[in-house]
Amino acid sequence: MRVAHVLRKYNPAEWGGTETAVQRLCDGLRAHKVESVAFCPQLESDVLDDPLTRAGHSVKRFNACVPVWGISEENRRALISIGGNLLSFDLLWDLWREPKIDLVHIHTHNRLGGIGLTVSRWRNIPLVAQIHGGALDLPAATRECLDAPRRGGVEWGKLFGAPLRSRRVLECADAIITCNRTEARLLEKRYPRQRIIVQSHGVPAAEYEKDCRAAALQAFPGIAGRPVLLMAGRIDTVKNQNWVVEQSAEIFRRHSNALLVIAGSVTDPPYANAVNDSIRRLGLAQNVLLTGPLPSGDPRLIGLFQSARALLLPSLSETFGLVILEAWACGAPVISSRTSGALDLVTDGENGCLFDLAKPAEFHAAVDGMLSYPDAAARLGQAGRWLVKASYDTVTLARRVKTIYEELIQEKR
Repeated sequence: MRVAHVLRKYNPAEWGGTETAVQRLCDGLRAHKVESVAFCPQLESDVLDDPLTRAGHSVKRFNACVPVWGISEENRRALISIGGNLLSFDLLWDLWREPKIDLVHIHTHNRLGGIGLTVSRWRNIPLVAQIHGGALDLPAATRECLDAPRRGGVEWGKLFGAPLRSRRVLECADAIITCNRTEARLLEKRYPRQRIIVQSHGVPAAEYEKDCRAAALQAFPGIAGRPVLLMAGRIDTVKNQNWVVEQSAEIFRRHSNALLVIAGSVTDPPYANAVNDSIRRLGLAQNVLLTGPLPSGDPRLIGLFQSARALLLPSLSETFGLVILEAWACGAPVISSRTSGALDLVTDGENGCLFDLAKPAEFHAAVDGMLSYPDAAARLGQAGRWLVKASYDTVTLARRVKTIYEELIQEKR
């Protein structure tokens, strides 16, 4: 079987949860003899280290643009990094001429998804639409952040949306895969005749069991002997790291030796500047470490998970929360805001803690418990590790996806 995966963005320098989920899906599918070809927008500069290519998968780049007149270059880059509705005239031709494709799997909707839909109909092959960042399950504040960069511009790309059926991609797909039950319920209400499948993302559990703490210590010697609180994920408004920075003075008042580690690539430069300004303003330079980008699976990142007393996840919106599984696979417990993804995964008090962003006292109680009672924190992390091994291993989950593919291909025939 040969499957074309269409991504809205694939930039190793701005690695995030969607890229990780796609790579692990491709890795798992390969174990079940499914060949994956990833179609991604062209980058401005050459990629020195492409994780998908390094893993042995085929990556094909196409030209794409932000079809909006009258916005700044900064806003244009923001739309490319996250949330932008891109347009490509090359992708239609590239997908059409790609040989021996049995199915198109889109990891985006809107215009690029519409191109995938169009080609799948031309070729009479199934289309699977997978939702990663939320389609209907998206808080108003998050939608506001995603829409802000295009304001004041003229979106000429709308001229091409109708013929591509870009607004009907989910309605017309042969199956929709989503990673949380809240999104699935909303989709079932909107598209009552659609085939909607809840399919979790996965983690290569064995890879995260290898002891990588020495790699983390060598790269970041400042973590030695200090209780680490880790935030891992792209630095972006939706991920809400600055909320923790603003709260951290209280943490360090109670636990002066604690270290807050923020690991991730910058996808929202103004927001990253605000995080740095908060660290300086609050005088936290000795208590906060920013590592920069660390790709998923990097031994330094795995070592940080293994060294962490807890993972902090203060997101405004988290459709799934792959980083939760990564933390658990390393034995680290999770302290997460009550997003739909976290509510699907975390059982409060059993494998982590949940808190309301509007109630900082809940957050501080959870952090204080993790730092004051390390044995109890370790038990929560171990419960998470058992859950990952039992239910979220990459190869096991990919087998289910292949079964979906096989059913859809048979139905087309």
